[in-house]
Amino acid sequence: MPALDFSVLLREDAPQMLLHGIVLMLELTALAWILAMVLGTFLALVRMTRSRVAQSAVAGWVEYHQNVPMLVQIFLWYFGISTLLPGAAQIWLNQHGGEFAFATISVGLATSAYMSESLRGGIRAIPTSQVEAARALGLTFLQSFRHVVFPQAFRISLPTLINHTVLLFKNTSLAMTIGVAELTYATRELESRTFRTVETYLFATVVYLGISLLIMALGSLAERRLRLAAR
Repeated sequence: MPALDFSVLLREDAPQMLLHGIVLMLELTALAWILAMVLGTFLALVRMTRSRVAQSAVAGWVEYHQNVPMLVQIFLWYFGISTLLPGAAQIWLNQHGGEFAFATISVGLATSAYMSESLRGGIRAIPTSQVEAARALGLTFLQSFRHVVFPQAFRISLPTLINHTVLLFKNTSLAMTIGVAELTYATRELESRTFRTVETYLFATVVYLGISLLIMALGSLAERRLRLAAR
């Protein structure tokens, strides 16, 4: 049985390649999460309205993104929707890392459907009397959502939001399929150079596991603090 040789991770430009992949992975995660959270909150807000058309549109959005594989959505944005842009825009994106932008958009939009459903579940757990009381005090619909509904819904749905955040983080690895040089892409490149499959992919495994556990730990800490603050 051949011995493991982790020194391949330190040879030539391997450390820089892996570090760049980790940084790009974290940037993609952060930007996609912001997009997913902002859009998910908006979609949950729309679900609170009495417009059947708006509610149906959001329901269709959720069904599409929850039932179409994320990899297909990434391909649709990168190979499909990008071709609908003006020629000058396509050239600019090709010169300025368009694959990263389309990966961020597709992962963020897909995750927004899950975020909105989590927040919607939190909203439904809030007694309607609280919303009615807020409106009776003179708050507008948006003010009621911002000051009364959303803080409670966020706290209630935080455990599932954390789970979706971890899934978003792991799904960023799919960006390698369109050339985003994140960690999985860098790991594959290094493995193809060194033919040390176990060492390179074990390194990526440890990094993904460590960051996933860190996200869950930070989420649990936030959940406990919010619970204490609500008492």
